[in-house]
Amino acid sequence: MDLPRKIKAKVTAGFKMRGLILRPEASRYLAEVLESVNVSELEDVIEKVLDSVEKQPLSSNMIELAVVESAVQDCTQSCDETIDNIFNIIGAFDVPRYIYSVERKKFLPINMTGHPAPSLCGSAKDKAELFRERYTILQQRTHRHELFTPPAIGAAVEEGQNKFQLKTIEALLGSTSKLGEVIVLGMITQLKEGKFYLEDPSGTVQLDLSKAQFHNGLYTESCFVLAEGWYEDSVLHVNGFGFPPTEPSSATRSYYGNINFFGGPSSTSVKASSKLKQLEEENEDAMFVIVSDVWLDSVEVMEKLNIMFSGYAAMPPTCFILCGNFSSAPYGKTQNRSLKESLKALADMICTYPSIHSSSRFVFVPGPEDPGPANILPRPPLVQNITEEFSERVPFSVFTTNPCRIQYCSQEILVIREDLVNKMCRNCIRLPNSNLDIPNHFVKTILSQGHLTPLPLYVSPVFWAYDYSLRVYPVPDVVVFADKYDPFTITNTDCLSVNPGSFPKSGFTFKVYYPSNKTVEDSKLQGL
Repeated sequence: MDLPRKIKAKVTAGFKMRGLILRPEASRYLAEVLESVNVSELEDVIEKVLDSVEKQPLSSNMIELAVVESAVQDCTQSCDETIDNIFNIIGAFDVPRYIYSVERKKFLPINMTGHPAPSLCGSAKDKAELFRERYTILQQRTHRHELFTPPAIGAAVEEGQNKFQLKTIEALLGSTSKLGEVIVLGMITQLKEGKFYLEDPSGTVQLDLSKAQFHNGLYTESCFVLAEGWYEDSVLHVNGFGFPPTEPSSATRSYYGNINFFGGPSSTSVKASSKLKQLEEENEDAMFVIVSDVWLDSVEVMEKLNIMFSGYAAMPPTCFILCGNFSSAPYGKTQNRSLKESLKALADMICTYPSIHSSSRFVFVPGPEDPGPANILPRPPLVQNITEEFSERVPFSVFTTNPCRIQYCSQEILVIREDLVNKMCRNCIRLPNSNLDIPNHFVKTILSQGHLTPLPLYVSPVFWAYDYSLRVYPVPDVVVFADKYDPFTITNTDCLSVNPGSFPKSGFTFKVYYPSNKTVEDSKLQGL
């Protein structure tokens, strides 16, 4: 068989494997394009073209020439990726939305699902959809875990290797007899005062927690759990509560390919770019300085910032991530004017250090008490009339949303300014036995839930239609929890979770992150 026919056969087989049929002219075009590709790389290139085809809004499984041409162009652009994608700040309202399709077992962009564009004034459907989407993401992740995947047909099961099967609440409610040793994935709710229920898309069941053992984590209402126990007389008697298993980003991407869940200008995930990875490793001097509660109206805080800038003047950081609150006093009628003047003073200070002014980027993430609308997440940036003058004088500055995302080379960094640790602890159904290890419990909870605020909406309100922007899935490289709780640095599921602590309240502590070797340095300004 000659080469063009071999290529054509491989292309046709690849499309058939995904349930797609190529028009003859599309098949001929693709075979011609792929003739110049090295034989060893052919299968990978065909896979990339297929991924690109499936990202397009397809009306049927018959693939036209125009669709294939668009896919080839898309692949060519991603291969020619330049250094334009080195550093990007992505606001919460710019995060792409992907919805998990249970039928197709894949994530689809919103324009392929028939969902309306998100709105701040969400509908009742948006509120229900919010919890359904959280559930389906955790369900598909749990089903893929080795404990819940059935053994292959004919394969020998290793001794001592337990396999479990998830039940739905509907399956429990449909049973008239006692069911022993069941495991159910659902959301903890309190439908009646003092009585907890487990809820999933198929129904609700009352819980008996009198003998429940709680595994590591902070268990609150509205968080999703794996409940293990026995069912009798319309009650699930819980023996143990655990969180859905986490999954490293590499495992997620091996399953779903190079979809860019994170956001930014790149058409595919930056994780797939060897050029960006190489740049990241070569630039050993890159560093991110992370400071929270930057009270610009405090003389002492401004003095400490000046000391910090003078220390970094000889080797300017890549980026200063400055999180609110930007005022020590709570919101009031003079706060806008006061904050504008404080930012002007900060601009004056930065301009006295030309190396920092010309080399470093400044990212401002608003806090819960900064000027803006009600305390609902995601929170928009500080308004332009406050920041305009500062932006003109410090051009490498960005006033972004809370939370926000930063993409540096092939790394994904998530930043949120919210006092989450206290909120989670206050709303626990049962506090952990080990209070000394709260940060570890907290980080495990967030990563297991795949969401930044797994709390009831009355405790931590979110814009219903923008709940997807608070996802922690796939797991990023770094999550910055700018919280007033004591500083911590924890690694879990190949993800660094960092809390710099409150700058003025924790003795002027802050964190420095080095992307080249993924390390965090604890820093403190004292005795200066």
